[in-house]
Amino acid sequence: MSENEQVSAGGHSRRSVLKAGGVTTAVLVTMDGVAAAAVRPAAADSAATPASTAEVTLRINGREHALTVEARVTLLDALRERLGLTGTKKGCDRGECGACTVLIEGERVKSCMTLAVMEDGREITTVEGLARGDDLHPVQAAFIRRDAFQCGFCTSGQIMSAVACVDEGHTRSDEEIREWMSGNLCRCGCYPNIVDAVRDAAKGAGR
Repeated sequence: MSENEQVSAGGHSRRSVLKAGGVTTAVLVTMDGVAAAAVRPAAADSAATPASTAEVTLRINGREHALTVEARVTLLDALRERLGLTGTKKGCDRGECGACTVLIEGERVKSCMTLAVMEDGREITTVEGLARGDDLHPVQAAFIRRDAFQCGFCTSGQIMSAVACVDEGHTRSDEEIREWMSGNLCRCGCYPNIVDAVRDAAKGAGR
């Protein structure tokens, strides 16, 4: 028996072990080649299909902002990430909590549920646009006076919704205020104070 054919303690000759190793290497090389071939087209396809973009002009708080955005970008993300208007809060990001409420053409809209490209050219008001210098909007002043917030996370959305609620005239009773403010959640449970603030602002506006 030659040196290459000597049987090891495990019952395998040196030649059989070398053969097995060669077969395994060949299989792995083949598999790597197949995997690489499968991956390359996917990577190429990904590079060949860039995300669709659009040119938009967002009219926010009386100023125009020209942006290039991906078609999938929400108004909320455009406000916060592109324009630095972080008063509009990202809460649930699925239209349930109301923390991202803004006014579009005077109507309340949850900005996480609309795309920036859909609001091209429309008038948008965020919480940053309510005050006039040091003079607070009556709803903002009422929220402070009535202590209608605790952690403050939902407050900007509550205030924007309250502005619309007053302008729409849905303030004839506490029950009506609660109904029309029900799309805005407050985890701190300040609802009685919020209702008081909306009622005060409505009285001041002659509603």
